[in-house]
Amino acid sequence: MKTAQPTLILNAEQIRQKIRRIAFQIYENNFEETALLMAGIAGEGYVLAQALAHELQVIAPFTVELIQIDLDKTKLAQPTVQLDHPASDYTDKVIVVVDDVLYTGRTLAFSLQPFLGVPVRKLQVAVLIDRNYPRYPVAADYKGYELSTTLTEHVDVILSDASRTGVYLR
Repeated sequence: MKTAQPTLILNAEQIRQKIRRIAFQIYENNFEETALLMAGIAGEGYVLAQALAHELQVIAPFTVELIQIDLDKTKLAQPTVQLDHPASDYTDKVIVVVDDVLYTGRTLAFSLQPFLGVPVRKLQVAVLIDRNYPRYPVAADYKGYELSTTLTEHVDVILSDASRTGVYLR
């Protein structure tokens, strides 16, 4: 049986435009801050966080730090979520947690865990694609694209391979 070819939803240029727009929105909502921390979920979420951090460094006067959140997206429960920086690095800072796709909210709910026990200034969420099937009380403050899909469809975001950069529906 042949599988259908994935449908291109966003190409590389459209993704760059979405990233730039999200960066401007983040700056607009945090223009009075002196520093901001981009916390990207390992994989394409971290690559997106890197791109957003780069855009923010171009347009915003504040410093942008980047950290990676490591968790196993396949597990239904997360005993611990690992960060590549100690808690003192994000105390009293604005934190933007970044992932490529918001589907049920489970991954983002787990990724917020390390920041809930620390006094942060603000905790925000940015995603490139919002599929809007919430099962967890997580919503994105910044969205690149809202995409209505069926439960059986899958969205692939490819940012780390320049030859195939895009958002695909299969």
